[in-house]
Amino acid sequence: MFDTLSDKLQGVFAGLRGRGKLSAADIDKAMRAIRMSLLEADVSLPVVKQLTDAIKARSTGAEVMQSLTPDQQVVKIVNEELAALMGGTAARMPIASKPPTVILMAGLQGSGKTTFCAKLAFQMRKEGRAPLLVACDLQRPAAMDQLEVLGKQIDVPVWREDSKDPVKVAENGVREARRTARDVVIVDTAGRLTVDEEMMGQLISVKGAIDPTAVVLVLDAMTGQTAVDVASAFQQAVQFDGVVLTKLDGDARGGAALSVRAVTGKPILFVGTGEKVDALEQFHPDRMAQRILGMGDVLSLIERASETVDKESVEGLGKRLRSGGAFTLDDMLEQMKQIRKMGPLSGILGMIPGLSQMRKLKDADIDERQMDRVEAIILSMTSQERRKPDVLNGSRRKRIAQGSGTSVQEVNQLLNQFKQMQKLMKSFGKGGKLPPGFGNLN
Repeated sequence: MFDTLSDKLQGVFAGLRGRGKLSAADIDKAMRAIRMSLLEADVSLPVVKQLTDAIKARSTGAEVMQSLTPDQQVVKIVNEELAALMGGTAARMPIASKPPTVILMAGLQGSGKTTFCAKLAFQMRKEGRAPLLVACDLQRPAAMDQLEVLGKQIDVPVWREDSKDPVKVAENGVREARRTARDVVIVDTAGRLTVDEEMMGQLISVKGAIDPTAVVLVLDAMTGQTAVDVASAFQQAVQFDGVVLTKLDGDARGGAALSVRAVTGKPILFVGTGEKVDALEQFHPDRMAQRILGMGDVLSLIERASETVDKESVEGLGKRLRSGGAFTLDDMLEQMKQIRKMGPLSGILGMIPGLSQMRKLKDADIDERQMDRVEAIILSMTSQERRKPDVLNGSRRKRIAQGSGTSVQEVNQLLNQFKQMQKLMKSFGKGGKLPPGFGNLN
């Protein structure tokens, strides 16, 4: 996401570094480069003009011209204007003062609407709510089955009927939620391959019947500027309250994320970052702007870690190291699993300041399959070998390589890396100061 745009913008800023002062010509050149970068990212022309005009106005003022570090001031201005373009602050899903909260989903077929319904229900469950999914997509034969399968995965009930009337199904679903004390109702509706009158008419009828707390539009970020055109069409017909962008983990250039708020005036509520039901993030415009500029996103990284990392496991390892226990290959494997829960390594790197600028090297240097090989090597060892790797002689290493489908050289590399980690952990334990994340042991 945004890789190409990030690289191009960082190139613009690199051209401004090392200058004592910036001239008007320097600013004009930078603005032209930023304008082209945004257009190539599929940002709509009016939005590009709005953004670059705002950046230029601020960049040609005393804020930059009289600064000792004008390049940093330009980065700061671009960061603030990007965040403002996308909404400035994070918007939350509206919640009804009197339950149930009824959320009506809208979108074209293939946008990921049904999957997002399950993701949102999963998110609501984590927040302590009791959601009910309502299957009102009666056009696509497998839609109800898909929603039911997803509902079972996340332990959320699904209301479905053998009916051809989506209005009736929606009304009965909301009635069932009240009867069973479900405080959130998520209604999946039918989509089409393109915007058409029948789809809009059906959506308007369902909306009128159930009076939803919020209408949420699901857009496929992969479609770029087309997603913004779709949003404009839905806005004219049904007046939605917020947007969800799916497939931001794919080859998305970012145009939809940068354009949709400016074009529709409606906030982006969530972004989908994968196929799994937990691959959903609240949208933070300021954090997204920082990611685009290669500045990382530490807050999102911390939030993701707190949600996915097993605190008891980490604290248990910390206590054992403090008491003089050895760091084993089992511990190494467990820590790898904790990291993998947080998502793809390239995405994690993108949240770390400094390392986020290594995106262009990710295909060469960040091989997700390498972690699979490491896991296979460790699991090919006996429990004794994992606890005491010093017993691993040549014949044992050959056996492990054959069992894991790797080479003896790869086994040796892993063991060398493990020894480095073991020394590091031992020094932390002796010094009484463990790495961040090991509970309240420091």
